[in-house]
Amino acid sequence: MYWDPENECMNREDLEQLQLERLEATLNRVYLNVPFYHRKFKELDIDPESIRALADIRKLPFTTKNDLRDNYPYGLFAVPLREVVRIHASSGTTGMSTVVGYTKNDIKTWSNLVARVLTAGGVTKDDVVQIAFGYSLFTGGFGLHYGAERIGASVIPISSGNTARQIKIMQDFKTTALVCTPSYALLIADTIHEMGININSLSLKYGLFGAEPWSEKMRQEIQDKLKIIATDNYGLSEVMGPGVAGECMERNGLHINEDHFLVEIIDPKTLEPMPTGMVGELVITTLTKEAFPVIRFRTRDLTRLITEPCPCGRKTLRMQRVMGRTDDMLIIRGVNVFPLQIENVLMSIEGTEPHYQIVVDRKGALDDVTVMVEVSESIFFDEMKKQHELIETIKKRLSSELNISVNVKLVEKKSLERTDGKAKRVIDNRKI
Repeated sequence: MYWDPENECMNREDLEQLQLERLEATLNRVYLNVPFYHRKFKELDIDPESIRALADIRKLPFTTKNDLRDNYPYGLFAVPLREVVRIHASSGTTGMSTVVGYTKNDIKTWSNLVARVLTAGGVTKDDVVQIAFGYSLFTGGFGLHYGAERIGASVIPISSGNTARQIKIMQDFKTTALVCTPSYALLIADTIHEMGININSLSLKYGLFGAEPWSEKMRQEIQDKLKIIATDNYGLSEVMGPGVAGECMERNGLHINEDHFLVEIIDPKTLEPMPTGMVGELVITTLTKEAFPVIRFRTRDLTRLITEPCPCGRKTLRMQRVMGRTDDMLIIRGVNVFPLQIENVLMSIEGTEPHYQIVVDRKGALDDVTVMVEVSESIFFDEMKKQHELIETIKKRLSSELNISVNVKLVEKKSLERTDGKAKRVIDNRKI
């Protein structure tokens, strides 16, 4: 099922020609209209006219989140503010907010790209879509909303939070598709169970989840608990919001909307291109954004590109589900550790819950890691011997996966903080 078969199924040669034409137009636009890029190109002695092949993109400078912050709020806009009909921004929790803008045509493009993702995930005009992302400066809520309306689905803009009310709305309004973060979907599922509601009495069929990395085991848990088909989708505010890529019903990689985004995979340390199929940092260049085009934006997200044909018939490259972020990576005693590695281990062990937290301290000159693991009530109140056996099992498997030893502490179910947004997995108390 396609929303835009002509572009989603375009042959590779035609697609790359379209990408090149759009890249050339974008480079000329930013060179003329964005002082930041004009200056960068001049410093590197780059003339936009010299970019004659897609591979030439490697000559161009990268754009980072710090560049966006340094040009706060409107320094990277390529059109006058009077042409901007929508402004979004990041939360700014780790520094100055990053501000992005959209022209009327950008909003139309955005809606169509999200419509592609929703359609690939099973949603049609006959569905009732409950959007449990925040409706705010965050792009997720409005992005998915406009895409669902573009399809013709019935949209419930409930926003995030108030889980009991979310469930009541699901029951009363016959919600068929849930849109939120995967961690919030699990919280909803657990709350449904605690309220004694028969999941089969709900009308849910699909779940479209994004905004944070999640494992295949978490997907299976969500599907089992909510009785839905769960798909992953990907986007980030700096290049569009949701709509950059999404899974089809094969659920084997996210189809990238390559007619609008040119993607690369680089080594985050050397900044050199990675061989096809290897894991590295995703870099994105927008090809059609009018108000806020970005060139070689470093997403910090770790993934790899999949070139094998997909049985669904779409011809675009796919990206593996995001494995983590370079800035989420913990360096523990010289070893690179990603929260998703720990999640994969925990969800393979019977009795553990899909909720955990990693606490990092420094004792003397050494890093000390404690993994707080929620366990089922039967285990938490079980005899000490069985708890000790479970702790040793978790420690051994984590040591094997991470190549470092960690402490493990079992905690009671629901004792770790729940959130209706992105889960907070790491507390790093080190003063580095």
